[in-house]
Amino acid sequence: MITPSWNPFIFSSLFGILILSIPCFSEKAPHYTFARDATSSPKVVFFDYIIIGGGTSGCALAATLSQSSNVLLLERGGLPYGNPNITNITGFASNLANTSPSSPAQLFISTDGVFNHRARVLGGGSAINAGFYTRASKAYVRRVGWDEKLVNESYEWVEKKVAFQPQIKQWQSAVRNGLLEVGVEPNNGFTFEHLYGTKIGGSIFDSQGHRHTAADLLEYADPTKISVLLYATVEQIMFKPGAGGRKPRANGVRFQDSKGNSHLAYLKEGSMNEVILSAGALGSPQMLMLSGIGPAEQLKVHGIYVLLDQPMVGMGMSDNPTNAVLVPSPKPVEVSLIQVVGITEFESYVEAASGSLELDWLRRIGHDFERIANQSMDPSVINPQLLQSPIQAGIILEKIAGPYSTGFLQLKNKDPSENPEVTFNYFKDPRDLQRCVQVITIWHYHGGCQVGKVVDRDFRVFGVDGLRVIDGSTLIDSPGTNPQATVMMLGRYMGQKILRERLAGAKN
Repeated sequence: MITPSWNPFIFSSLFGILILSIPCFSEKAPHYTFARDATSSPKVVFFDYIIIGGGTSGCALAATLSQSSNVLLLERGGLPYGNPNITNITGFASNLANTSPSSPAQLFISTDGVFNHRARVLGGGSAINAGFYTRASKAYVRRVGWDEKLVNESYEWVEKKVAFQPQIKQWQSAVRNGLLEVGVEPNNGFTFEHLYGTKIGGSIFDSQGHRHTAADLLEYADPTKISVLLYATVEQIMFKPGAGGRKPRANGVRFQDSKGNSHLAYLKEGSMNEVILSAGALGSPQMLMLSGIGPAEQLKVHGIYVLLDQPMVGMGMSDNPTNAVLVPSPKPVEVSLIQVVGITEFESYVEAASGSLELDWLRRIGHDFERIANQSMDPSVINPQLLQSPIQAGIILEKIAGPYSTGFLQLKNKDPSENPEVTFNYFKDPRDLQRCVQVITIWHYHGGCQVGKVVDRDFRVFGVDGLRVIDGSTLIDSPGTNPQATVMMLGRYMGQKILRERLAGAKN
């Protein structure tokens, strides 16, 4: 089996109303007239909505809200376009191997010792992941209390821009046939739906192997009502003090551009205007804490003024453990990321990828590939040439649902550009250990601003006004086999709900 010290990098290597009939402005990516470097921004700007984080949820949310309101989207990274390691399927591993300070895939290591990545680019995780697109199960949607009709419409809105039927070649076909042979049935063919059995899911890579990210959803935006500032690192959410027993109200943010210049973005006057956090499972709880909302004792340690003692911020952090088996091949194997999945009745999901495993960069970071390969293969069939770069291989992955185990996030310092300290407690709950013997990450971490603990069912932050969190940090468990489709959907879904609320408020 593959050992934990190297596992993360094997995986990295391979792989109604007006609102419901809004027009498509179709300003094709990457020719956005509304996206620019934050250094060009005035010192002070005013908007109806300020969205922190241009990731999988933030792009969908910003595009939707721009249909009737002025929107500022702040992204700490740059555009995904023009970078072949992002846009082409063959650059997947190289993108993750980039550990430079400007990398779109910011490396972090949990206190559990597991290597992981955090997106730092417009489009968020959809710009660095393995591309699998699949919806949450209908049971999941009902359990969390979402409007099923609006959920389906929101998925369809996303799918028109970024989801494709993949071309299944030899390796993925073999995996599909093997799953069916061992009884992961029925054969559900190609579908976006989460169904028990074996299926071909969607992909954000098109037939030419070109990646389509959540940034493409900004093609739906009204270019006259949206501004996207790149390389804009938010330092703090600002609040107006509550008077007469009222809650503090978010009224803007302070952010820094790439040259270190400070800028202020304020909400325009209006009770419906809001700041919305979509900075992800690490960024959103981190930003709440930096803004004075979090466990009081932890904030005081870092000299942060306590606006609201909220001990649940940063709690409930989870990451789905994954088993992996490497299958070296003496012959070339097609490049494929996740396309086929087996969904079992006992909530274990089997996926696969394949391609040429480049070893030079693995050796540069000090991982002992030869030892791992020997442990992954039958010694009687080991070919020494297979241990020379590159190696052709397939990889089979098993992700466990949930998980049951949860951990926590804490600040390391007051620098918003640095990663917070994260503990996932992978096997704190023995049920997870029973389902998974050896672990790598599958990048499906979530939690930190969970519904019912930090935000309400409309994603409003408890204890303050004018502030919501809309991203994967609000999830109790990971939806379906892979969460990106649902997180993109959530941005669209909540954007529509917010616009409906705005419309209703204007009529009253």
